[in-house]
Amino acid sequence: MAENPYSSLPDHRFWRKAVTSLPPFALDPIIRTPFKISPQDKVATGGSCFAQEIAMGLQASGFHYYLAEQPPAGMSADEALRRNYSMYSCRYGNLYTTAQLLQLIERAYGRFTPQLDHWNRPEDGRVVDPFRPRIEPDGYATVDEMRADRERHLAAVRHMLETMDVFVFTFGHTETWRHKPDGAILQLAPGVAGGAWDPSVYEFYNMTVSEVVRDFMAAVDRIREVNPKVRIVLSVSPVGIIATYEDRHVIESNCAVKAILRAAADEVVRARPNIAYLPSYDLATVSPNVAMFYREDTRRINPYGVDRAMRVFFDHFTDRRKEQDAVKAVKIDVAAEAESNSRVVCDEEAIESA
Repeated sequence: MAENPYSSLPDHRFWRKAVTSLPPFALDPIIRTPFKISPQDKVATGGSCFAQEIAMGLQASGFHYYLAEQPPAGMSADEALRRNYSMYSCRYGNLYTTAQLLQLIERAYGRFTPQLDHWNRPEDGRVVDPFRPRIEPDGYATVDEMRADRERHLAAVRHMLETMDVFVFTFGHTETWRHKPDGAILQLAPGVAGGAWDPSVYEFYNMTVSEVVRDFMAAVDRIREVNPKVRIVLSVSPVGIIATYEDRHVIESNCAVKAILRAAADEVVRARPNIAYLPSYDLATVSPNVAMFYREDTRRINPYGVDRAMRVFFDHFTDRRKEQDAVKAVKIDVAAEAESNSRVVCDEEAIESA
């Protein structure tokens, strides 16, 4: 046969050799990573609910899952869990869009102060933070109480950004809701977990690839202004969206959302150093794995799928052999970390119960 550009390429470049000829449990899309994570590294997490699965995997393996926002002294582990002190490294709840992440950073450093201050819950009148309305399950008694907790939270976010070694972030969505007067991005649509839906005040928006890339790269640049050495692991959530506001079938919207996020992730990794891509989405959605990775609801990932994704993560982002003894020596800072992430909280599930 004549020579051609594909003649001498390695096996992993060919579907037949790298996918068809292998059993599903042997599929591994990662060829190389730009860095390794040690058990001593402070690994912070954020993004969609699948990032909580990564956090649980890190902690279960003895790595330092970094809790920068600690529960008050004397609070029991069960109460801290109920009040979401271990959902993520700080109590921001799910950060579904890159715009939400960027605005969180801007708010933490006083570069953006939204005009929207608080919401009330219609069922009991309790006060909630519009930017994380489900983080305090009982709500707040007063606006001042909510504001004080918000200030503590934003201080913890600053501390996390400045002291973390690794930031694991999962792209989750492109559909979002924003406050019309200043473009403040909301975690959930108004009326789902507080506030009231008013189309003259709030609007739906669906982000494009370029906007996802723009906002995440801006967030990375802001973080590296205060923490130049931070390493970032980026993934796309394989969990399907729970609903769409677009006037089309949810299957079509889900495909569009995931395609946009995957394309954006590819651009980001190419554009900035020390950003690695974890192909959890790719592994879950490749045809040989779909039936084995998803739960009965066909939206969420089952324990087997999570385990496979985490095995790939640890095989490539850590030196297992070198660090087995080091893992045993790592000391977790507080008891709350020892019991963190025993559940996965997806804020958008409130849509179905609103």
